[in-house]
Parts: sequence; C-alpha cells; structure tokens
Amino acid sequence: MTIRRCASLALAAAALLGPATAATAAGRPQAAPSPTAAATAAPDRAVVAGLDRYAHRLRGARPGGSGADLEAFGKATRGASIVGIGEVSHGSGDVFALKDRLLRHLVTREGFSAFAMEINWSAAARIDAYVRTGEGDLRQIMGEEFQDAYGLDDTEEYLRLFAWVREHNRTSAHQVRIVGVDFSDVDPEQYDRLFAWAGRNTPALVPELRERYAALRALRGGVAERLAAYGALPLAERKKMAEDADAAYRLLEGAAERDPRVLQDARVISQMATSNAFDSDDPAQALAANRYRDRTMAENAVWWQRNTGGRILLSAHDGHITYETALPHVYPVTMGADLRELVGKEYLAVGTSAYAGAYRARTATGVGTFPFTAAPGSNEYVLDQVRHRDFYVDLREARRDPALTGWLDTARPTFMIPGRYPYQTAWPLALGRGYDIVMHLHEVGASVPLARP
Repeated sequence: MTIRRCASLALAAAALLGPATAATAAGRPQAAPSPTAAATAAPDRAVVAGLDRYAHRLRGARPGGSGADLEAFGKATRGASIVGIGEVSHGSGDVFALKDRLLRHLVTREGFSAFAMEINWSAAARIDAYVRTGEGDLRQIMGEEFQDAYGLDDTEEYLRLFAWVREHNRTSAHQVRIVGVDFSDVDPEQYDRLFAWAGRNTPALVPELRERYAALRALRGGVAERLAAYGALPLAERKKMAEDADAAYRLLEGAAERDPRVLQDARVISQMATSNAFDSDDPAQALAANRYRDRTMAENAVWWQRNTGGRILLSAHDGHITYETALPHVYPVTMGADLRELVGKEYLAVGTSAYAGAYRARTATGVGTFPFTAAPGSNEYVLDQVRHRDFYVDLREARRDPALTGWLDTARPTFMIPGRYPYQTAWPLALGRGYDIVMHLHEVGASVPLARP
C-alpha cells in the first residue's frame, strides 16, 4: 500500500493504532526493541505478591449484574473530568464489552455524561442524534460511518453500548452524549449545518463559505470513497484545501455572531484538511501528521469537556491513552501526554491488558481473526500471575509498595496490538509511567461484526 495523505488518517485503526508511517503502511512488521535482561526475568514473587495486595477482582467484562466490584474503580476516577479507557486491540470484543460496563457504571454512579471515541467527529454526531432522539436506524448509521479503517468499530459490542445509551436517555433526565475526537472524514451534513447556521445568523458570509468549502464538498460517495478520493489528490491541491478550510474557520471565528458548536464544526473541517496537507511520502512529514493527530484528538476532547462541563469517558487504543509512547518512531507524543499537559490531573489514564485470546484486524485482502498469548517477561505475563482471573490495579496506590516501584518503572514488552495484520504486537512500556490504572483480563475473544439483513 502506498501512503498518500489519505493513509495518515484513513488508516486510523488499520495500520497500527492510527495513521501509518511510510514503513508501516507498506504492511511490513517492525521488530520491537530488545528488552533488557532484567525485563525478561521470571516474575518476581515479591512483585506478584505486591500486585495481589492491590488488585481488585473484576467479576467479568460483560455488562449486567452487580457493580459492587467497580466501586473502587469509580472512587479512583473522582477528581478526573476526562477518564481515558484504552483498548489493547481494536478488535477484541471483551475489551469493547468492558468499556460498555465501565460506561454504565460511571454514568449511573459517578455522573459521567459523555462517551468520547476515536472516531470521526461527524460520525459521532449522527450516533449522538440517535441516542438523544431515537430517530434513524442505528445499524444503518454504523454501517455508513464505520468504514475503511473505522470498520473494526462496526460491531455487535458497540451496537449494544449505543443502544444502552439510547435507553438511558429515553428514561433519564441525565443525558449521555456520544462524541468523536477524530477527524479523518467529514460528512456532508456537517457542511450543511454550517451553511444553515450562517444563513440564519451571518448571511453575508455564506457565499465565501461555499467557495472555501467547494473542493471538499465535491468529494462524493460514502466514507471509504471520500477517503480514497481525497488521498488520490495531488499534494498541492490538498494544501490549497487546507488553506481554504482554515480561512473558512477564521471567517466564522471573526463574525459578530458566533456559536461554539458551529465553530467546532468548522475547526474539525480545518483539522481534517490540515492533516491531509502533510506529505506522507516523506517519513518526517508522516511522523508530524501522527503527532498532529494525537494533539488534536486531545484538544477536541478538552473542547467538549470545557464547553459542556460534563465528565467524559474517552475511548481509544492503549497507544493513544498512555502517557508515554511505546512507539516513538510512529507516535512521538501520545494523546494521553497531551491531555495531562492540557488538563493536568483532571486526566486519568486507564490501560487495558490481556494475557491471551483473539482479535480482529485488517489484512491486505479484508479482515481476519488472529490469536495471541503473552510471552514470559512481558507485563501481561506477570499480571496474569495475580490470583484473580480478571482484575484492576490502581498503580498510584501500588507505588506505596517498595517491591513494585522498580517493576512499574521498568519497560517490558507490552501488547499494543495493531489494527492491521501482520504487524508487531508487543512494544516496550513501563506500566507505571504509562497509566494510572490497569485493567487486566485473562482471556478475550474477538469482536463480533455487526450483522445486517
């Protein structure tokens, strides 16, 4: 696969955790750096004993039943306005189900009011309209929006999550919203909202807005078709589209009448166009595009939280949620690091871990299902020695144990399972520097593709 700018964001889940560099886009696995001898040693009994003391048993990943096992988790999130929940892979159903369970608990027990995702802003706007009003067909919306790299989100697990949010909103005054922090594609409805608002409030701006957005609006078809058409354009055209999108945003920003949501719609269009103006045939530019994406996703999450005042559960790959990157050659700075910079300790990073199981990932010819098992010396291998089958550990509390401090601060092979196969699945990460909390599942099954008539 050659890497046009379409690849940097259109491969948001396909190449690895998100956009690909030139090397990763070619589908060539990259070897993880060799761990140190200390990192590959057999699990230290004192470390496992320490983890045992701080581990809270999880009764399972699936929603339903008692939430008593999550009380300590809910308490640990207090003081955080944005709680990032990672996923060890973009294709393990039990991880998606765990997020559903955590969302239900945080909404009903801790007052959270939004589920933000590593999906396009405009895709989430359509799902959000459904969960607020019940209008439309959820399966159809998901099928139309979760295409290309985002196709791994088109699952039964996410259908159940969105359906629960809809039912909650139908019966509760405490409404929950769906938010997208990514921006590789923009639906036509997003432009229509801008034009409609400008027509009502600043009609003199409409002609220039239509002119500035003309090339972007000319991209036809669904998500996959638009992404392919955009990526096929010459770099000079993409740069001109970015200039026009930024000018349109500045035009609205400087208008006498302004609306925060309209400005954010325009900002996201500019983000999309800017991301496509990087020359991803240049490895340095591809790296810069990935850096831009993580920073911008963090800014979008913060925008929502600050403009609504509500608490957010932010769902993304572990590689974005973490404070420290395990893949500096692909992601020099993570969304988690940016969130910590932007909101300080109001951000809480929760990583997910799995010892073994299966995941779905994109291949050169479609989507396949692949097994995995943690190797001795890995973080997952050590975590799986804890007495509970499934559990979570607040790593901030675990630091109180001197036997755990060195272990938490030592980088070891850690699953960062990609959305594309074949690809390296484990990379060096120190859990204590990457996350505040880790949720470990002994075994996870592959996600279930959403069935349609």
